[in-house]
Amino acid sequence: MKDLILTEIKSEKAILVGLITPDQNEDKVNEYLDELAFLAETAGIVPGKRFVQRLEMPNSVTFVGAGKLQEIKEYVANEENQIGVAIFDDELSAKQIRNIEKELNVRILDRTSLILDIFAMRAQTAHAKAQVELAQYQYLLPRLTRMWTHLERQHGGGGVIMRGPGETQLETDRRIILDKISRLKKELKDIDMQKSVQRKNRGKMVRVALVGYTNVGKSTLMNLLSKSEIFAENKLFATLDTTVRKVTIDNLPFLLTDTVGFIRKLPTNLIESFKSTLDEVREADILLHVVDISHPAFEEQIEVVEKTLYEMDKTPKPTILVFNKIDAFTHVVKDDDDLTPKRRENYSLEELKQTWMSKLQDNCIFISAKEKENIDELKQLIYKKVKEIHITRFPYNDFLFQHFEGDL
Repeated sequence: MKDLILTEIKSEKAILVGLITPDQNEDKVNEYLDELAFLAETAGIVPGKRFVQRLEMPNSVTFVGAGKLQEIKEYVANEENQIGVAIFDDELSAKQIRNIEKELNVRILDRTSLILDIFAMRAQTAHAKAQVELAQYQYLLPRLTRMWTHLERQHGGGGVIMRGPGETQLETDRRIILDKISRLKKELKDIDMQKSVQRKNRGKMVRVALVGYTNVGKSTLMNLLSKSEIFAENKLFATLDTTVRKVTIDNLPFLLTDTVGFIRKLPTNLIESFKSTLDEVREADILLHVVDISHPAFEEQIEVVEKTLYEMDKTPKPTILVFNKIDAFTHVVKDDDDLTPKRRENYSLEELKQTWMSKLQDNCIFISAKEKENIDELKQLIYKKVKEIHITRFPYNDFLFQHFEGDL
């Protein structure tokens, strides 16, 4: 069966739509729309004008209010603007998609469908493709009322469509998708079992997993530590497949895993589909949480990752916060006569290090993977943490460490 691709939106120009609500102030919405624009660019779309409205909650029929929808409609209808797609920063229901599409007469995407489209584009292996396909079908199932015409038809012998007496096309497609979901789940369950066996065959070696928000530099760091050539690119979700490499620091071997990046509002179906990928995180002994300290919202990104990790595995793990991209860090210096309280963007890197980060002590390090700054210090920190676990599993090695560590 051909891989299911939700959208074919290359080089189209898009408008972006977001809401200011009691849960999202204007600054947050602007941050989210910046990220949505980056997602659009990653998918090959050209992000254009942004429309933002303040509402208590999303309109259940059209997401935005009638007046704002009319404003958007007039802008989209202007041929000079050349708008081919409207992207909404929250997940839309089938009813909302249908009503908005009827008004705007352009392709409608929400954040979830856009992320799924990027995952479909990025998936390389059969395993990753099956994971993405499952998430896509689970997303499509409740939205069949408007999307059934885009789905692949199931045929019997002689090209006859398989359907029961009186069965509607919608019911047929629903049954086809349920069958495909069932098949994909079985296929992924078999793959998960194989990967579980592979993990057991690795023995008692200490496992270190790179985790973090998408596009923080995990793959670049993986390449530095493992001397490998993992694909790394300045785009969201540059790599989907988990990569495991044996790494040795001062004759101490351990396994290093690169994992898929997290993001705000990551679709629940996607998390479930990537279960085997996330199992690598669950079974890790140490987490290297990579953070892009040059990003204005890096603290929120930390919270997103920590929350997702907690939902996956409530067992605390030793974690090192690796603040990456110090070479790109900038701050805004306040004027001497500006008496307003300091904001995050006013702190220098040295001042930030004296905040809550100072309490982390040796569970925190600042590096630049791109410029290879402080990489040796990071290696020694990893060595120290790995050694603590290694000697509990291989007590006879403790004697060697104590007497010959300087020669190793």
